[in-house]
Amino acid sequence: MSRTLLSLSVCAAALSFAATAQAETFSMGLWGDMPYAKADDAPHIPALIADMNASDIAFSIYDGDIKDGSSKCTDDIYTDAIAMFDSLKAPVIYVPGDNEWTDCHRSNNGGYDNLERLDHLRKTMFASAETFGSTKMAVEHQGAPAEKFAENTRYEKAGAMFVGLNVPGSNNNKVNGDKDCTKKSERTPAQCEADNAEYTERDAANIAWMKDSFAKAKANGDKGVMIVVQGDLGFDIPETEDDSEARLADKDGYAAFLDALMAETKAYDGQVVLVHGDTHYFKIDKPLPDASHMLANFTRVQTFGSPNVHWLRVDVDAASRNVFTFSPMIVAANATKSLGE
Repeated sequence: MSRTLLSLSVCAAALSFAATAQAETFSMGLWGDMPYAKADDAPHIPALIADMNASDIAFSIYDGDIKDGSSKCTDDIYTDAIAMFDSLKAPVIYVPGDNEWTDCHRSNNGGYDNLERLDHLRKTMFASAETFGSTKMAVEHQGAPAEKFAENTRYEKAGAMFVGLNVPGSNNNKVNGDKDCTKKSERTPAQCEADNAEYTERDAANIAWMKDSFAKAKANGDKGVMIVVQGDLGFDIPETEDDSEARLADKDGYAAFLDALMAETKAYDGQVVLVHGDTHYFKIDKPLPDASHMLANFTRVQTFGSPNVHWLRVDVDAASRNVFTFSPMIVAANATKSLGE
């Protein structure tokens, strides 16, 4: 074979491989905000796990809250969560929620130091670069295992990127004044000052990791980016005018992140999905920045949560119009629980 023909053959093979990779389709799962002891979710988790294990998902992402917001932040809640995640056949990427660290200062949570619990969470839940699940996979982390920002992750597959960020409920751990500091809390003023310093540093790290992920997605030709956080960032406030100004003040810890997310979305040709939990109402909409100025390539997805012990299936096809297609998976054995029966 001549050198020219060999070169053409190599180029054709490379193009064929790229086309095959781009055409690959797969499914993944989304779940979170469970089990909650106050809703008696634990007996319903096995049916959920069995339903997910019977599916063909390549992996799942859990968007935070491994316990309810009124129970104590004892060490066993983290090991119990690991056991739950490892009962899944497919890999599980975990994103932290407020109930496992941001809210642990509350008196009914045991009056812990938030930052001590965050450090424990990192050492316990992010000690390895691998995911949870009986089948594990390696994902990229912003920080070294068990260290700062190890919980911020990234994974690419078949033209889509999945980014996990530590953006939890309770205003992203931002404390607004003395009243906010001491409400139902064991915190001292010094601890609240430390919480705000933590928020400032992590918020900057989250934005940097998100921007870097968009840059990588563009460089690699990814057609879709899914960002998964736990906190409800206040998308529904414009729809509900009752006391909206006061409630917006409780969401100012997300302002810089949202501004950066909108800027990155506008500068990206593909589809952007932000997934979160926190308020437990399944919904899919396009809330940014408002109804009159819709970002057409941005979609918000809020996952099921306690007492609705169900999950979402996501079919991913980088060659399709929307890249991500969402299907609510109602677990038959748990359907009566959702009806309150």
